[in-house]
Formats: sequence, structure tokens, C-alpha cells
Amino acid sequence: MIEKPLTSVDVEFVTTLHGDEGVSFIVLMQPRGDQADVLLRAIDDVAMGELKDAAREGDEPEGREARGPAEQALEVSLRALRKAGCEAVGQVVEDHPLDKMKAVVDESKADEVIVLTAPHYVEEFFHRDWASRARHKVGVPVLKLFAHSE
Repeated sequence: MIEKPLTSVDVEFVTTLHGDEGVSFIVLMQPRGDQADVLLRAIDDVAMGELKDAAREGDEPEGREARGPAEQALEVSLRALRKAGCEAVGQVVEDHPLDKMKAVVDESKADEVIVLTAPHYVEEFFHRDWASRARHKVGVPVLKLFAHSE
């Protein structure tokens, strides 16, 4: 699961996690959350010293407006994974992302889940971040990685 396009560093990292073993990816793109998440993201930005980002949190597209940018981010990420020599498919997930993740794991018989997100300190502290929640739901190991910026 990702929240923004994979950077070249992210792609290199996830495609080399298992050495020379062939891997394939089913990427679930989670668009930015609803208005209730704005406060948590702003607190995270302040905690990381990103005061300008905290002030802009309410300016990002939400809900339906976030669908187009999420689809573009997903396509960029899939192309980057394929260019790195991996099989990759994906979809934007808006409703019940953990249920969708569980269904994808079950259908594909996935070996593990990688949650690649920016740090979310408040959610992590309360174990409400995607990786913590997925560990209780999907039935396979969940690896949490922090996304890079280019």
C-alpha cells in the first residue's frame, strides 16, 4: 500500500528486498484521507519540522478530487516497478482499504505486505497507522517502510 508515487529510491529498495528472487507487486494506492485526517497530518508535519506543510494540509485534494492524482501516482509507480523488471498491477482503493488488502492477499496468495508511507507519528504512537492495522487483518507478515522524497 502506498500514499504517493514511488520514488526511484523506493523502487530500488522494494525490488531488492529479496535479493535476486523474482518478485511481483500488487500496488494499492490509498488517496489522502478525509477531513478528519488533516489534523493528524498537520501534527505529523509539525513533529518533523515541516511547518509549511502543516499549514497547507487543508489545501490538498480530498475525497473524489483526490482520485485523479491518486490514479496518476499509481500509474507512475507501476511503470517504475515494471521498468525495474518486476510484474506490477494495482488499483486505487478508497473504501475499506484494509478489507481490500485482505482480499488481495487471499486472492493472490501473497507472501507479505509492504506498507510504504510517510511517517505518521501520531497514528503510529496509537497503532492506528496502516501497517499496525494490517498486521491484525491480513494474515501474512507486514513490512512497514518509510517513503522517500525526490
